Amino acid sequence: MSLPSQRITRIAGTLQSVYAFFTQSTWSRRREDSTICDFTVGNPHEMPLEAFSAALGRWSVPRNDQWYAYQDNSPAARTVVAASLREQRGMPFEDEDIFLTNGAFAGLASVLTLVTDPGDEVIFLSPPWFFYEALITAAGGVPVRVRVDPETFDLDLSALEAAITSRTRALIVNSPNNPTGRIYPSATLTALSQLLSDASARNGRPIYLLSDEAYCRILYDGNTYHSPSTFYPNSFVIYTYGKTLLTPGQRMGYIALPPTMPDREDIRSGLFVAQLMTGYAFPNALLQHALPDLEKLSIDIPHLQRKRDTLVAALREMGYTVHVPEGTFYLLPRSPLADDLAFTELLAQHDVFCLPGTVVEMPGYFRISLTASDEMITRALPGFAAALQEASDR
Repeated sequence: MSLPSQRITRIAGTLQSVYAFFTQSTWSRRREDSTICDFTVGNPHEMPLEAFSAALGRWSVPRNDQWYAYQDNSPAARTVVAASLREQRGMPFEDEDIFLTNGAFAGLASVLTLVTDPGDEVIFLSPPWFFYEALITAAGGVPVRVRVDPETFDLDLSALEAAITSRTRALIVNSPNNPTGRIYPSATLTALSQLLSDASARNGRPIYLLSDEAYCRILYDGNTYHSPSTFYPNSFVIYTYGKTLLTPGQRMGYIALPPTMPDREDIRSGLFVAQLMTGYAFPNALLQHALPDLEKLSIDIPHLQRKRDTLVAALREMGYTVHVPEGTFYLLPRSPLADDLAFTELLAQHDVFCLPGTVVEMPGYFRISLTASDEMITRALPGFAAALQEASDR
């Protein structure tokens, strides 16, 4: 019998809690049950945007015999992204610096493949998106975990500085952060840029910043998004449309090189090769054709904020401790039981399903996705209250 390679075994080790929840929890057995209240992941629970479906229908009609041929970095789609970034960021992004990917997952994998040699250290922030460590390991890098400030969820710059060594090659920053909802402020990013610049000079090679901007358009309360790429030249902007459009199964995103990045002409050719070697990490032809329409669309952010406010108010009134996220799809309440896995199973007994904090390196918390429907939220509130009472009675 053949066995998994050592690398696959190491990667699997980083995903133990994720794998256990997605394959062994009560949710894994009932996820297709339409009667449950499912707050686990950022999946849609309402019909997709009509304009999204209409755009795919409109662009699905072939306009030439190459309409569904192989696509990589389509010039027309690159132009759309570059123009959008110029408008959003006020920086002169160029078409040639846009690399189209099938989601942020592939974007992260491609960049890590490009910049990481075996043994290079890649820092990621905890609590993280739960695939960072696995992606770093898959690229041959050494994952280095740095906790954010536990009170503010802001970057802990002293901890970051202490974690940097002569082998540090990259840092992954996710803002707004999943799962905390924290938007890193401009003062923090200015200090981070100086820290990375100084460390790069000491090391004699750049430390790259991978800016995971999946939620950069999911902002609440009039908050402004600050991209790390605006502050630090050696940055890769990594984005997915799956959050803004709430279509995570339609894999479309990009990597963008900021115009301030040194040596980006050399990086362009290397990044294209990395896209190929990451498993042809380009979006399908239809999504690339439809991008002029899709770029303009967004789910209803004020509606998301209203759902956030409804849940925060209701949970606090029940007795939960929960902060107010500045962006993203998620709430992160404290678990009334120290064992968050046990508490999410208690919620499951009331047909309410949430992600245990342990899965995102936040033991003692649980995560609620705001992509649930209004009806689902209303239906779940008695279950949240009952589970809290039962936990208090233990």
